[in-house]
Amino acid sequence: MQALPELIGYLAALLTTASFLPQALLTLKTRDTASLSLSMYAIFTLGVSLWLIYGIFLHNNAIIAANSITLLLSASILYVKIYNRLTGREQSHTAAAAE
Repeated sequence: MQALPELIGYLAALLTTASFLPQALLTLKTRDTASLSLSMYAIFTLGVSLWLIYGIFLHNNAIIAANSITLLLSASILYVKIYNRLTGREQSHTAAAAE
């Protein structure tokens, strides 16, 4: 009965990865990172990297696939966050529109 646990693993991987997609797409579209925590995304990206390495050691395709995609998304957001901070562009579009 190994198929059921594997199916649950793939479903969990799909749902947790998909839950991250709306924030990633919004951030990449608007480039608005003012309300995002740099430390949270740095720690999260490191954690996802470690999950990916763990999945590789276990030869677990569900862990590898989910964390590869999530790493790409979180690293993209982290890149935009750091870029905005270094270039002085980290201002909320909402706040800029109110000024």
